[in-house]
Amino acid sequence: IPRAIRDLFAGADARADAARAQGQLPPEFSVQAQFIELYNEDIVDLLDPAKDPFAKGALRITEDGCGGVRIVGASMRAVRGVKEALGALRAGALARTTAATNMNSSSSRSHAVFTLLMRQRRLAPDQDGERDVRDGDAEPPEQYETLTAKFHFVDLAGSERLKRTGATGERAKEGISINCGLLALGNVISALGDKSRRVLHVPYRDSKLTRLLQDSLGGNSNTVMIACVSPSDRDFMETLNTLKYANRARNIKNRCVVNQDLTSRTIHQLRQEVARLQLEIAEFKQGKRVISENGEEGWSDVVQENAILTGEVESLRRRVKAMQGTIDQLSARNSELLAEKALGTWAPKDGSPETNDCSLTALVQGYVSEIEDLRAQLMEANAMYEATRKRGAIAARTRHESVHDASSILDDAKRELYKEKELLARSMGELEFQRKLNMSDSMTSAAGDRPIGERERAEGESADDSEPSDDSSDSDEDENSEAKGQQLLTAQLAALSEDIDTKARLIEQLEVSQRRLAALRTHYEQRLDTLHHQIKATSDERDKVLASLATQPSPPSEKLKRVKEEYERRVSTMSRELKRLQAAQREHTRLQRSQQQTAQQLATMRNDLQNMKRDKVKLVQRMRTEAKRHAQAEAARAKEVAQLKKESRKNANLIRSLEAETKLKEQVLKRKQEEVSLLRRGHRDKLSSRAAGRLHDRSRA
Repeated sequence: IPRAIRDLFAGADARADAARAQGQLPPEFSVQAQFIELYNEDIVDLLDPAKDPFAKGALRITEDGCGGVRIVGASMRAVRGVKEALGALRAGALARTTAATNMNSSSSRSHAVFTLLMRQRRLAPDQDGERDVRDGDAEPPEQYETLTAKFHFVDLAGSERLKRTGATGERAKEGISINCGLLALGNVISALGDKSRRVLHVPYRDSKLTRLLQDSLGGNSNTVMIACVSPSDRDFMETLNTLKYANRARNIKNRCVVNQDLTSRTIHQLRQEVARLQLEIAEFKQGKRVISENGEEGWSDVVQENAILTGEVESLRRRVKAMQGTIDQLSARNSELLAEKALGTWAPKDGSPETNDCSLTALVQGYVSEIEDLRAQLMEANAMYEATRKRGAIAARTRHESVHDASSILDDAKRELYKEKELLARSMGELEFQRKLNMSDSMTSAAGDRPIGERERAEGESADDSEPSDDSSDSDEDENSEAKGQQLLTAQLAALSEDIDTKARLIEQLEVSQRRLAALRTHYEQRLDTLHHQIKATSDERDKVLASLATQPSPPSEKLKRVKEEYERRVSTMSRELKRLQAAQREHTRLQRSQQQTAQQLATMRNDLQNMKRDKVKLVQRMRTEAKRHAQAEAARAKEVAQLKKESRKNANLIRSLEAETKLKEQVLKRKQEEVSLLRRGHRDKLSSRAAGRLHDRSRA
């Protein structure tokens, strides 16, 4: 114990020095000592020996709020160094109860526990290397944490054999108390360390010793046992038993964690949680958040519609901005063309007549007007494409959410369908097992009624003659009603199974339609991307043609004709693409409506499956109730039959005993009659002999 105390205070000083070396606030340590002994299952405070341990409520064991064990009424002495801790240990050791036995001149007559309670208060380390800074503060408030540890140094008194110690009287009582405490401690160690058997109850309360050491044996603790043995040969058995006893403590495996109390960090987290909850309450009051019928939280339709309308407003603003840019470009281009026309830059250099000049001017003006029209159409197409893309993105998000919801509904439906099938199979199995059980019960009851042997045949016949015939008819009626009930339940199960199969087929069809809708959506998105690239390519080519026309003072008529045809062809192509895009948009709208209808169908099917599940659960519960009632009726019937058989056997035994008694009486009566007849015959012979003697005397006379 002194070495452990020195190491403990040396570690505290080392931590304080390390904190000072790093320029941090050193941790604060506080140590308290407690020294008690357990004498004859009574707790004695060794640091205050004047206290009466036998007073009512003087020292008692209780649990603190953290699940630890503490002694109410025991003194705790604050120690600030190694010298004070060793002084408390020495003072308590002098007050221990010792006595002499045949084995030791000074033997401990009690178990002693020296406890050191250590608390460390230090700055809490920053989480993720950063500190929370709020309200523009440069430095957050300091956060502290408290770490606690408890050391139990236990001196167990050695087990004693009364034959070897020669203890009598009070010494014998002390030895018995010591052995009882060691036995309870061994049982607790075995329960905690034996992994082969799963012990649900650890007997901590069998002794005050195990109750005191409850938080040092199991839970958040490390246990070390040091065994003291004797080198003498005559103490070999005690040494061996001590080593076996200590070896069991090695099997105790506990996972320890640091006992720490975060104060300011916990308060900060609680404040953040309160702020978050207040924000949610405000959103609920404003109607932004709603609770669905299933109890799930979500955003209200007004908030979602607000977000969609905000997106559309932003899209329209960008479109107006793009149109304004187009107008500015067209105005600038128109001014340039008018200036070039006024200066005569398009006039031919070879002095051609005015007709050619007029035709060339008209042709150029026509091309310029077509180019401006194409540019306007292109800008409108770009704006329409951007708006369509934005709406498509919003719709895609909504569709993705709906598809996700639909897929989740499908998955839930599949899982519920699988559970329903398992429940159906289990119900059918229970029904089949119940049928087999009923058949076996009927066969067993029939076999139990068969006679065995001549005597039992007579008993069975007498019992059958004594029983009324109404029981068989009642049992037949019960069996018929139960069979009808089983058939009805089986039919209901079959109907539910058919409904489940139908729902499964509908779910498969909806999955196919969902896959088809996803493929169409991908196709139209690809078409939109292709159209965007075509528009961009047309715009680039238009810019190139305008640049080439600007560099050529008098383009040839053939080239102008080819350019005109090319642009007419491209305009027609773009018109067809626009029509296709509009058709695709209409198809997309139709598919969205179809998707919504599919989602509604899935929700309806999910409700149907839920209703079917509830019906099936009720049906299975009804089947189980019917089976239980049938089993109870069968048990009552079997009990009644057994009672009747018992009464029949009793009556048969009574009849046999009466018959035997009657036969015995008849034999006795017959014997008596024979004796009477013999007596009568003898009496007649005597009378006849007397009569003959008288006649002989008369004749002689």
